[in-house]
Amino acid sequence: MAAEPDTPLDLFADGDAQPRRETLGPGAVLLRSFASARAGALLAALEEVVQRSPFRFMTTPGGYRMSVAMTNCGAAGWVTDRSGYRYDALDPLSAACWPLMPPVFRELAAQAAGAAGFAEFEPDACLINRYQPGARLSLHQDKDERDLSSPIVSVSLGLPAVFLFGAHRRAERPRRVPLAHGDVVVWGGPARLRFHGVQPLKEGRHPDLGACRVNLSFRKAR
Repeated sequence: MAAEPDTPLDLFADGDAQPRRETLGPGAVLLRSFASARAGALLAALEEVVQRSPFRFMTTPGGYRMSVAMTNCGAAGWVTDRSGYRYDALDPLSAACWPLMPPVFRELAAQAAGAAGFAEFEPDACLINRYQPGARLSLHQDKDERDLSSPIVSVSLGLPAVFLFGAHRRAERPRRVPLAHGDVVVWGGPARLRFHGVQPLKEGRHPDLGACRVNLSFRKAR
């Protein structure tokens, strides 16, 4: 698939300091710096979530250990083990409910979805991925959710990464989209089942998160 050119459009009138909107394709939008102003509040809320449900390296049904550490918050959390991929209301490490989704998470996700053209988005799950140098996410589709009519809202925090945004077939060449701290990608509608992933994270150090990147991925799972 040929990479279409970026088409930045100012969301506000006063210049480059404000978030910018870039179209990645029908139903897919990159909101540059959309979460930057609330990054501190997001990270503080994240710390509370991780204290209750720590990051862990899950195992795929094929027995492979994921290179990305994960946890969840919300009414349901995504898990993988020998029995398969699924959403579960309970954290398998503690057998307790996942932490509640912090209000700042829910508000940001709804506002980003609205800015991308998806009104009234109400996520019930937030998948939280921690990437350290070398960690990657292979091309995949998000299709374990019962509600495929709602978008995915993906928030980048920490080290920069390269997001791979593909087509509806894995074999088609994905577009490489550089992401920085505070960037948000939203895709839904005709783009909802496009393949996507993340290239191996490069070495670096972020002033707030050190040598890692955190991704908050909001979905309507149930």
